Amino acid sequence: MTEYDCFKVEKKWQSRWAIDKVFESKRNLNIDKYYCLEMLPYPSGNLHMGHVRNYSIGDVCARFHRMKGKNVLYTIGWDAFGLPAENAAIKNKIHPAKWTRQNISHMRKQLKSLGISYDWSREIATCEPEYYRWTQWLFIKMWEKGLVFRKNAKVNWCSSCQTVLANEQVLNGLCWRCDSQTEQKQLEQWFIKITDYADELLEGHKQLTGWPQQVLSMQKKWIGKSYGVEIYFTLAGTDKKLKVFTTRPDTIFGVTFMVVAPEHEIINEIKEQLVNYKEVKEYILFSGIKSKIGRTSNKEKTGIRLKGINAVNPATNEEIPIFVANYVLTEYGTGAIMAVPAHDQRDWEFAKKHGIFIKDVIKGNDSNISKHAYEDDGILINSGQFNGISSNDAFSVITQWIEKQNFGKKTVKFRLKDWLISRQRYWGVPFPIVHCKKCGTVVVPEEDLPVLLPEDVKFSGVGESPLKTSEDFTIVKCPKCGLGAKRETDTMDTFVDSSWYYARYCDPHSKDVIFDKTKLDSWMPVNQYIGGIEHACMHLIYARFWYRFMRNLGIVKYDEPFVNLLTQGMVTLNGRVMSKSKGNVVSPDEVISKYGADTLRLFILFVAPPEKQLDWSSNNIVGCWRFVNRVWHLFDIVNTKSKEIACQKDKDDILKIMHLTIKKVTDNIEKKLQFNTAISFIMELVNALYAYKYHSNDNDVSLKVYKTVILLMSPFTPHLCEEIWEKLGCKRYISTCSWPVFDENIIKESFLELPVQINGKLRGKIVVPIDATEDEVKDIINSDDKIMLQLRNKQVMRFIYIKNKIITVVVK
Repeated sequence: MTEYDCFKVEKKWQSRWAIDKVFESKRNLNIDKYYCLEMLPYPSGNLHMGHVRNYSIGDVCARFHRMKGKNVLYTIGWDAFGLPAENAAIKNKIHPAKWTRQNISHMRKQLKSLGISYDWSREIATCEPEYYRWTQWLFIKMWEKGLVFRKNAKVNWCSSCQTVLANEQVLNGLCWRCDSQTEQKQLEQWFIKITDYADELLEGHKQLTGWPQQVLSMQKKWIGKSYGVEIYFTLAGTDKKLKVFTTRPDTIFGVTFMVVAPEHEIINEIKEQLVNYKEVKEYILFSGIKSKIGRTSNKEKTGIRLKGINAVNPATNEEIPIFVANYVLTEYGTGAIMAVPAHDQRDWEFAKKHGIFIKDVIKGNDSNISKHAYEDDGILINSGQFNGISSNDAFSVITQWIEKQNFGKKTVKFRLKDWLISRQRYWGVPFPIVHCKKCGTVVVPEEDLPVLLPEDVKFSGVGESPLKTSEDFTIVKCPKCGLGAKRETDTMDTFVDSSWYYARYCDPHSKDVIFDKTKLDSWMPVNQYIGGIEHACMHLIYARFWYRFMRNLGIVKYDEPFVNLLTQGMVTLNGRVMSKSKGNVVSPDEVISKYGADTLRLFILFVAPPEKQLDWSSNNIVGCWRFVNRVWHLFDIVNTKSKEIACQKDKDDILKIMHLTIKKVTDNIEKKLQFNTAISFIMELVNALYAYKYHSNDNDVSLKVYKTVILLMSPFTPHLCEEIWEKLGCKRYISTCSWPVFDENIIKESFLELPVQINGKLRGKIVVPIDATEDEVKDIINSDDKIMLQLRNKQVMRFIYIKNKIITVVVK
């Protein structure tokens, strides 16, 4: 053959796939389905290497399962609303809708140039009215179920973006978008009561056996379920009470002071009794300009005593001082804490600074409260009738006593807070809400949806939301009484749009209903979801909540939207994250123009496991280009008659390598998602075929092996493989051919089934190669769902592999 012209070949097959609609999905209920999806991308204007990695991973999964005979749904859309488009409109004097659609058009071309096998007929954009109509409809359904409400609240404010941020969007006190310092601001805002689903979201983790443990742990921590006691401390000389939540009722006899948050309502209620109210007020104002992260950081804790009033410890009847301090937040617990300086380091440091009495109530082996707080288990002392009880046993014993004495009750609290969805910007989903002086807050009737964004807005970047400049939008008649009213001018958080898009893909063109339930139930849940781990506590929690809400509406069937989750690692250059501002970006377009899309795909899938960081290497990309050409030139080699004639052993040996390779590649894609090792096994088979000397004199054995190579490579380098497949005389698209099957009898000769013991008990069996190393055996165990389920949340102490006999795991 002539030299491989990747540019001509890639354009050829991209055109053919599109003309013949090769990847369009039509549900066939007689075939098992496979729904593969990457997280909804934002149309920023250009693909970066992180995108290429993400979509290449998804495409391999989709192509592999298509060839395995599955009915595959694999498509793409655009998370098209958001602040960057509005900022671009201000900077470039262009409407955000035009800027967004231009970006979508360019990124669509880039994705097609990569050969990603999307069903483009299902493409959606969240900024289109036919999509956000249903976002508004779902909001109304939440309103009807009492899940949305509006309240005046202290919120995170980014002065640079001129908008509110949810708690999840403030990272170390900085805006997640622009890295500006955030501040606290009092505003009337819309919230979704995601807290009503907190327990469900935690319980749902039991179903998510195909999710990384790290993501589940992050969500568990974010939701933050705590078992404890609410205790009421009377304010001396009044009938007022301070409510606190504690997970340490065993330490109540050691409470020597209390602390309230600067925002706590009790301060205003007792201001007449405070002899230093002016000083307290100044401190509250000072605290208000700090972010929540700044207030709770490890820096020195500030605070001021509320002089003129004390609290009463209900366990000892002793009066104790009350302080206001910025390290206590109203968002967590009750906004007030009982301080036990002997057994909490933060309280200990505060007590030392303010000269507060420290009372030891738990004795441990190495406790020394003169130097630091003792926070471990021990025996109760200075605790009245509970002296001598272990602190572990004291939790339930003292809780029962508190409830019997009627100054507290056992309860459960969550760290998760209601989801703030108001944004003071234009480019977002308008709330379907009207404010009427007579009727109050009124929802727009469903038949009047969508509430469209107006075109006559001014983008100055200064002051209030641009929506407020459009009288045609803001001034309306009340749907209830017909009198003059005003529309809500906030728009929804873009995380709302991306919380349900995966369901719309199942029926993207439905006009009369959000989607046909029969179509949705036949495709959902998503079998393989792919995206960054940074979305663990935002998108992945919101989407799970939203799907459960839709289940409760009766419009979806299952509890969880995503069965399996892969969180891919970042792409870096010399160990640093690629960034335009750092000038270390490698453009996918430039690489494709030099080496072609297949080489880029192969490189990005080969150089690192998908969940690990990938560091860009120009040397490795050249190596992948050489391998692509090696496979191309094999066509001539296997079709050239050799002088030597193969004996049966030669044929058997290469066929054995082929069948072992089929098994290894299949397992590494299907069970492990380890594409790098799958590619390395294909490379070994290619090397073996180059070393084989009997082409065209072996009853087509070498041709059979070569065809297997091309089939195995096709999910990774689809253009190359389509071209070779056609030149081999095959009529069908290789993308629609069947995946090769290995011979079980040949495999049995090379593999053993070994028992796996956990703490001395047989817990399963695994199949390993006869020559497997201990590390390879560990990898096989890690990919066995049943065994890993039994090892979940356990610490592996010892791993013993007696070659070809038994595997023993000792855990605690």
